[in-house]
Amino acid sequence: MGAGISSFSAVEGESSRPGLGDIPEGCVASVLVHLSPTDICRLARLSQSFRGAASADFVWESKLPKNYRYLVEKLFGEIPADFSKKDIYARLCRPIPFDGSTKVVWMEKSSGGICMSISAKALSITGIDDRRYWKYIPTEESRFHTVAYLQQTWWFQVEGKVEFCFPAGTYSLYFRIQLGRTSKRFGRRVCDTEHVHGWDKKPVHFQLSTSDDQHAPSSQCYLEKPGDWIHYHVGDFVVEHSAALTKLKFSMTQIDCTHTKGGLSVDSVLIYPSEFREKGKG
Repeated sequence: MGAGISSFSAVEGESSRPGLGDIPEGCVASVLVHLSPTDICRLARLSQSFRGAASADFVWESKLPKNYRYLVEKLFGEIPADFSKKDIYARLCRPIPFDGSTKVVWMEKSSGGICMSISAKALSITGIDDRRYWKYIPTEESRFHTVAYLQQTWWFQVEGKVEFCFPAGTYSLYFRIQLGRTSKRFGRRVCDTEHVHGWDKKPVHFQLSTSDDQHAPSSQCYLEKPGDWIHYHVGDFVVEHSAALTKLKFSMTQIDCTHTKGGLSVDSVLIYPSEFREKGKG
């Protein structure tokens, strides 16, 4: 009998020990604020107190860009009053079209960095209205479902402008282009390179400048690898103040009129934090 009482006392003592559920939500939230969004969501499954702490506004506000209020106003117009900071974070992580769906912005989950994609339809392309030279073609290989396709031209010039409040940091800008025209045939991807010519004779020039007098070093390269979408690096720019409107001008040209060139698909322009480029090198 004594053994039974002793056993009962031991069980009772064990059950009275504090567990994870006894930690105050405020203390849990103070720890979660230092973790990644992925870890926060994972720990939220541990207990009710962890789940409550993982929904705290100040936890998720620390994961949002410093200028998230501008982003909300620019991209959503108005957020429902009952939206939490976690809800705003989740919305920003999904691609958000704006400017007539010619641009898309999203937040990269792991770092909170802001990325942007600009459709070919938002660019100024010399001769785009003359179907003898250019035309828009539908494709599943673009997030905008359309690319600008060059059949042939003497004067190749693609320019663009964008105004946006990027969070402070260093960003890289790229043109996403491909030699050839891709399509599906019997369920398989095929690339028509019939019109590809002239790109091996002279290099294409890339330029980037900002409204605060930043000028990326002018770069040039020969276009290559027909059938592959390639991100051609135009340059980098630095944003020092998240509240400042950054105005960008960029271009891609090959205006040597001694020969024609053609067979080029222009999909979009990409802007994203330069740290992604450095990670890609590794």
